[in-house]
Amino acid sequence: MDIATIVGLLGAFGIVVAAMASGGDVGVFVNTPSLLIVMGGATFVVLIKFTLAQFLGIGKIISKAFMFKSVKVEDIIAETVDMADAARKGGLLSLEDKKVSTEFMNRGVQLLVDGHDPDVVKALLNKEKNLMTERHSAAINIFKAIGDVGPAMGMIGTLVGLVQMLSNMSDPKSIGPAMAVALLTTLYGSMLATMFALPIADKLEIRRDEEELNQMLIIDGLLAIQAGQNPRVIEQMLRNYLPEKKRPADED
Repeated sequence: MDIATIVGLLGAFGIVVAAMASGGDVGVFVNTPSLLIVMGGATFVVLIKFTLAQFLGIGKIISKAFMFKSVKVEDIIAETVDMADAARKGGLLSLEDKKVSTEFMNRGVQLLVDGHDPDVVKALLNKEKNLMTERHSAAINIFKAIGDVGPAMGMIGTLVGLVQMLSNMSDPKSIGPAMAVALLTTLYGSMLATMFALPIADKLEIRRDEEELNQMLIIDGLLAIQAGQNPRVIEQMLRNYLPEKKRPADED
């Protein structure tokens, strides 16, 4: 579970709700027409921008902003070196039943065990990595689009409310509800973008980059194993994926 995402969302919305409550009745900040304009309008406008498959596909990817088990680079390096040792002693077939930490690595190991050429292994794994990146990027772009459209729909709702208010100035009872629509749609649009859509897009970008880095490391490691390189050489090569401050002192 990504504690930062959970705490950040709850904290942001909690502060806003607390500020609303401190001024009196929170119910005055609830307006159904405003919600329909912002939430419904933003959803349909974003749907125009993307295919239905892309839009519906965000359900699985958004979970990575909340539930994401990241494998540390150090652990992947250690796992790869361990496999290199096993392959050096018993050949690539000795990796057939090897338990690995990620499904991507498992598929790569099976390609080695099946005896595919290095070019084939590299092409297939890179293709899978690129498709993963494309899927994640599509979801990220959808949330960025929501972040762009949300405030715009809030402004549209504000204009709707102002038109309703100005067209019924003779009826004092209509001014309040119309003004609520005018102001609350702007509030809802800003909250949707600033407190949800754009932060989620940024978090998904981090997850995409982490996963892509891990997969690049795995590809390099597996190809080095297939080429029969010394495990210590492989370890030295893969340490380049570590941040400089985490590399052993003798490498500096």
